Parts: sequence; C-alpha cells; structure tokens
Amino acid sequence: MPKDWISRCVTDEVATIQGLECVFTNIVRVLVPLIGLAFFIMLIVGAFQFMTAGGEPKAIEKAKATITSALVGLVLFFGIWFILLLIKTITGVDVTQFVIPS
Repeated sequence: MPKDWISRCVTDEVATIQGLECVFTNIVRVLVPLIGLAFFIMLIVGAFQFMTAGGEPKAIEKAKATITSALVGLVLFFGIWFILLLIKTITGVDVTQFVIPS
C-alpha cells in the first residue's frame, strides 16, 4: 500500500476516479477478516453438527460437507493470493495493489 494512502483518501477536494482506490482498499480491508471469520464459524458449525450427529449417516455426511466447504474456501482464498504473488514475482507487476494512474 502506498505510504501516502491516507493523504490521498482523506481530502477536502472533489471526488475523482482516484477515489475508487480508497473504496477498493477499504473493501479488501473488511473482506479479509470476514473471510477468516466465515471459515472459523463454518468449522465450528461443522464440528457441532458432527458431535450431535449421533451416528446418523446423513447428519455425519452433512457435517463432513460443511467442514469440507470451509476448508475448500480457505484453500481457494490462499491459492488466489499465492497466484497474485506469483504473478508479481514473475512479471514484476504488483497486481496486489489497486492504483489508478493520475
């Protein structure tokens, strides 16, 4: 993130297209913790379903599906981030930064 991000996002000037940088950055800053929270909640729900299944095969399968979905989502999230960092390493273009040229 650019060092002057705050000074560019918080001004008394008229909004411009560069304001989208700030909006996008704020959205990402909120989404990353929410993804972690969703993973944690799905994992807890799946574990609770598994514990309360009582040996019933349908309930056990539902619990396994919930836990699997949580893990797949987490792996996809980190996989996408890894691919973006790989693109940055190979090409030198920082695709993890959203910047609109002035």
